Amino acid sequence: MAMSRIAGRFARIEPRLRAGRLALGLLSDLPRKNCWTIAEWAGEKTPHGMQHLLCRASWDADAVRDDVREYVVEHLYDEAAVLVVDETGDVKKGTRTVGVQRQYTGTAGRIENSQVAVYLVYAGARGHAAVDRELYVPRSWTADPQRCQAAGLGEDTAFVTKPEVARVMIERFLDAGHRIDWVTGDEVYGGNPKLRAALEERGMGYVLAVACSAEVDTKAGKFHADALAAKLPKRARQKLSAGRGAKGHRFYD
Repeated sequence: MAMSRIAGRFARIEPRLRAGRLALGLLSDLPRKNCWTIAEWAGEKTPHGMQHLLCRASWDADAVRDDVREYVVEHLYDEAAVLVVDETGDVKKGTRTVGVQRQYTGTAGRIENSQVAVYLVYAGARGHAAVDRELYVPRSWTADPQRCQAAGLGEDTAFVTKPEVARVMIERFLDAGHRIDWVTGDEVYGGNPKLRAALEERGMGYVLAVACSAEVDTKAGKFHADALAAKLPKRARQKLSAGRGAKGHRFYD
């Protein structure tokens, strides 16, 4: 994306130019990417400028987010595109990074001291890219106003679940004037009835995973999801590819 598209979101030229170098650094083949390594890659003697850009410089990050969303939809537009919601984590040391705590992160595949964010991805035949993001702030933080204030969060920061964060991002996408028919996500989101109800209210279809113990209402009564699936004959199933992976097509029944 041309930096000229987001140039107006920066109050000064210095952070705008540095933002360009930061973006190129993030796209580089650096094995590890942080303010130190990207600053060195960009020819800067210290990481202070990159840290200033991310922590104190005057620029509208939410407006840049909206610019990125419009750019993605413009270049990857597909009438059959879907929205994918998922979270990812960054393993961290210490306790001062906003939202950090010991929690499961797919990045490590286990419980680690980490910071987790929820992402919304636009996916179609021409490719896929993130169009929104929100940091997940655990209860261990929102229950401690002084800790929130010290980290730059408001004292009144309220706890919001990951499915609620997903709902906010999906509605932000729709309210920007974009049409989408389907949302997909894993069990974290499929197990939340409020998110499913919100999608239904907006007339959206969804394919969201649920736990095998989730109860499903049928005309014959309630059944656990795994028991209901087991009652289906083999001819009721269809094997489809969810796309190519590192080991070939990823088939699902």
